Amino acid sequence: MRSNSKVRGFPVAALAYVTPCATSPLLPSRETRASSASRRTCSAEAAFPFRATLLDKSADSNWLVVWHQDTALPLRERHDAPSWGPWSIKDGVNYAHAPASALETVLALRLHLDDSCAHNGPLRVLPGTHTLGVLSDEQLHDLSTKIAPVDCLAPQGGVIAMRPLIVHASSKSQSQQPRRVLHIEYSAASQFGDELQLAVA
Repeated sequence: MRSNSKVRGFPVAALAYVTPCATSPLLPSRETRASSASRRTCSAEAAFPFRATLLDKSADSNWLVVWHQDTALPLRERHDAPSWGPWSIKDGVNYAHAPASALETVLALRLHLDDSCAHNGPLRVLPGTHTLGVLSDEQLHDLSTKIAPVDCLAPQGGVIAMRPLIVHASSKSQSQQPRRVLHIEYSAASQFGDELQLAVA
């Protein structure tokens, strides 16, 4: 979705979809809404989840993440192909840094199990950068000095959808308030080319 309109105060060009959900993180209705949102934003009824990560930031487990893009995808087997790599293995799963054509099929839904506020290390994005393809470290740094970042604040139960190519970062929490986010990645494609198949990680 590449629009200049805004949803709940955020540019749609930066975040593909934002919606409040029910307050309980375990309600079936939330799963239904999240799946529906991923299919609409991926523009494919076949969109499916392939990776989920719990991001648990607190006073006891605190970190920052510098400006970057999410470019590594899990794959069932290693097959050297143009524009894929470098490769690595994590927990027995093959990973390769993917080209923009593959990453554009992916959408992440961030389910907020706690309020995400300005003081507990929220997601920050550089609006519009998901349209620029895979960027070098030098390009990432250059963009971070030219584009005003947006803090992606959300209430408990809120869902933020983002593209992996959006340039994003996160500061350390300055609060005792926890910030737990369930980051679920969906893809509209299970295979890339003739040999590369997405793995469920």
